[in-house]
Amino acid sequence: MRVIGIIAEFNPFHSGHEYLIQEARKIVADPRAIVMPVISGPFTQRGLPSLLPAQIRARQAMACGADLVLQLPFTFACAPSSRFAYGGVSELISTGVVTDIAFGIDSGSPEVLRELAKTDFEASEEYREALRTKLDEGLSFPASRAAAIGAVAGPEAEAAVTGPNSILALEYLTALAKLDKEGRINVIMIERKGGDYSSTDTSGEMPGASAIRNKLICDCAPDYRQSAVASSLIGLMPDASLAVMLAEAGKSFSYIDYGKHLRSALSQTETCADDIAYMGDSLAGFLKNVAADIRPGDLPADDYDGKAFEKCVATKRYTMTRIERALASCVTGQTEQDIKSLVRPLYVRVLGFNREGRYCLKIMRKCAKVPVITNPSDALELYSTHPELKRMSELDMRAAAYCWQLMGVDPAREWEMSPVQV
Repeated sequence: MRVIGIIAEFNPFHSGHEYLIQEARKIVADPRAIVMPVISGPFTQRGLPSLLPAQIRARQAMACGADLVLQLPFTFACAPSSRFAYGGVSELISTGVVTDIAFGIDSGSPEVLRELAKTDFEASEEYREALRTKLDEGLSFPASRAAAIGAVAGPEAEAAVTGPNSILALEYLTALAKLDKEGRINVIMIERKGGDYSSTDTSGEMPGASAIRNKLICDCAPDYRQSAVASSLIGLMPDASLAVMLAEAGKSFSYIDYGKHLRSALSQTETCADDIAYMGDSLAGFLKNVAADIRPGDLPADDYDGKAFEKCVATKRYTMTRIERALASCVTGQTEQDIKSLVRPLYVRVLGFNREGRYCLKIMRKCAKVPVITNPSDALELYSTHPELKRMSELDMRAAAYCWQLMGVDPAREWEMSPVQV
């Protein structure tokens, strides 16, 4: 049995994700191969809440080809690319059933990425010096890192890690080198199709998640009438994925108001200590000053996409991604000590499965190296004997409660969530 693992956010599930699933099955030459994504939960890697609940995104994925969907714990899902990738790869390997891992790259240079993954750049003084120089010049960390890699390995290497998908691909390969030393996992790299990850253009082939979210918010906020959502997004994502959104929105959740989240999170920084994750380097003090200096009108109530907030706190010293991850940590209480002590996923939480996925899950329960959890309450039985698992689960539940509240749902709902069965 071939089991193809995928690490993703599906925020929301779009045509590029469907293409990845289809191509992965073609490459392994097994149309019945099990596809098992592990996806972020309430918060994304960037640090913002997911547009849709994890259970809805799991249902979207299964409507478009996935068989068994898992959730990546908050502490890894809302994290820099290296931690995100390591957590995702570790969770997939810990299931004991994954035979392949598939992911997208921005250009057709998989062999260059494989070679780069063998190099320990952190041990290179030339790399560290180039990275510091580029950061001091005001470049973002991804751009600085690509330039530093180019300084060590040449322009072809720099070009190979310029795009966000290839940056993550390099991190996946690096994590696999550490976690799968015997090379048992087959790696499938598929060139990305469609719009750029950060592009908001919906006119091209296969627009990305950023473009779809931007279109949805610009056209439909704040009422999000079903007819308006359907008219705005039809043709931009798979029909089955859109149908799941339309069936559930308004009934089981409301779409995230990013501006509301950021205003709420900023107000909580007054009590945030410097030991909150990603708040180091005086970021906590900076955010407290921003909160104290806010004037009426600076953060309007109709800032549904959070752009007004981003302009208000923009600074060369801290990237918005860093700020948003710090705010996510603030509202969940995640500390720097948590980052140090929680080094890998300690359980596998199942979000959903179909008939084929149920069969795979049955095998996984026998092979998994960590507990397999189908309901959040399952973790309670493990609290007394595993303090790190307890802390990881607590962060998951705090993140879920916070985001459910933003969606207009009882924060305690997460305790009642069972896997979606299709």
